[in-house]
Amino acid sequence: MPFAPVNRQRLYYEDSGGDGLPVILSHGFLMDHEMFARQVAALCPEFRVVTWDARGFGETGYDGQPFTYWDSARDCLALLDHLGIRQAVFGGMSQGGFVSLRAALLAPERVLGLVLIDTQAGAEDPEKMAGYRQLMDGWIVHGLSDEVAQIIAGIIIADPEESASWVAKWKALKDPRQLVAPTGCLLERDDITARLPAIVAPALVIHGSLDTAIPLAQAEALCAGISSRTEPVVIAGAAHAANLTHPAAVNPPIQAFLRTLRAAAGEN
Repeated sequence: MPFAPVNRQRLYYEDSGGDGLPVILSHGFLMDHEMFARQVAALCPEFRVVTWDARGFGETGYDGQPFTYWDSARDCLALLDHLGIRQAVFGGMSQGGFVSLRAALLAPERVLGLVLIDTQAGAEDPEKMAGYRQLMDGWIVHGLSDEVAQIIAGIIIADPEESASWVAKWKALKDPRQLVAPTGCLLERDDITARLPAIVAPALVIHGSLDTAIPLAQAEALCAGISSRTEPVVIAGAAHAANLTHPAAVNPPIQAFLRTLRAAAGEN
């Protein structure tokens, strides 16, 4: 299994390889690299696609210490260093978007473009924070009940068939205490809205029309804040994990965006 020793962590990653335009995809909270399986299948071998597991999730081994999405962005950049990739398109869903935006602020010269799926630049909604913390504290202390699992799956996925495999994965988690630091990172993240104009990379913003975790208005605010001043691609009927549940609607705009970036870079 491929691991990268990065920033005192042991990051699990998958790399399609090849000489295509590099794309690194960062997953959402409580997910892992597998949430991009349908994007990887659609984009390869035309593009070189790297997926990875962030601290606290999937196969990555991490130290259990508190961290921020700025740390995760540095992990993402260091993973590219490990792979010998100087520049890439950074993509992410929700939490993965938080990471990608911060990578664009930390190292703009390395970001060829951004694919931002069901994400935002702001801090967590105070009206939702207590409920989210209660759900996660209950899971961490008492284990994942069927009721809590269905509530969480309803927020993120909202598709019973797709939810089943992820609920099974969550229930198989050996030590829920590994979620303490990632939960703190999510709920206590900083607001970077005021810094969005500094992001000059071209951006594609994709958002589910039924996303209740991050309402569409937040995607519109994100589009208005970044320098490229784009408009969101709205995925009808999709909830929070639009790329997971609606790949047939999500993949074509991603492909078109990447081809545009490749042409701008003068590649075939």
